Amino acid sequence: MIVTFAHHKGGTGKTTSCLNIAGFLHESGKRVLVIDCDPQANATSGLGVDPCSDQLSMYDVFMSYAGDFPDVGLADIITETKSGIFLASSSLDLVGAEPYLYTIDNRAAILKDVITEIGDAYDHILIDTPPSMGQFVLNGLVAADRVVVTFDSGIFALKGGAEALSAIMDDVETYTGEKVVADVAVLTRWGQTPVIPVPDEGFGARLKQLFFGTPESGDNGEEKGRLAAFENDVKRSFEMVYTIPFDTNVQKAQENGIPLPQFAPECEAACVYREIAEQLNSQ
Repeated sequence: MIVTFAHHKGGTGKTTSCLNIAGFLHESGKRVLVIDCDPQANATSGLGVDPCSDQLSMYDVFMSYAGDFPDVGLADIITETKSGIFLASSSLDLVGAEPYLYTIDNRAAILKDVITEIGDAYDHILIDTPPSMGQFVLNGLVAADRVVVTFDSGIFALKGGAEALSAIMDDVETYTGEKVVADVAVLTRWGQTPVIPVPDEGFGARLKQLFFGTPESGDNGEEKGRLAAFENDVKRSFEMVYTIPFDTNVQKAQENGIPLPQFAPECEAACVYREIAEQLNSQ
């Protein structure tokens, strides 16, 4: 199964969800490949690989379709990370590949084509896409069997995300004749208390607020109500909706270059990611 993680907005927990679901799929005994199609290379660094190294990356794979560049296939760049998850890494160079793609007639199907070349070597392939509406997102959607959309609690996240992804999925249908449906939504960092500046209480109060959050108040109650309404809206738009609670273990795991199953497998966030992985595994 090929699963693409998408959202045109940054900071929605897309890469985090991709890596932790990959981690639990691996823990279940599956052979898992993560393809990092984001020039920011967060999935690459999140699996403990230096995106600034001289190794071949997705940049070389995409560029092999453009002009006189060397022929590099997906199998040529895949490495096994310390987590046991296999990785097709990214690098900042990837941002320079996109202009070349516009010179290629079949540019939206490049990723699907290179995945076909590796056959059935992996049980699950997870694709992390950049926060944009460009060719790498389009390639991820064309290649996908399933699409997972991640949302943060931003007030415009659902409306903007749904409209933008709907537009690009319509493009995919026009291009391929096949309808792409995003049926899984993941709400990330749910329950995180927003930090609201209090300028008239001085720097000390703001620093305390940064580390310990905002005390319960009427405003906090309004925020909880807004999040509940947001969650209900998402449930009306997606077949499956999962809520990931705010958990400091998530960031700590990424800083250590390993997914949650190997860092804090029983933490609150890990339990939900395990459930998502089990659902994908059963398909």
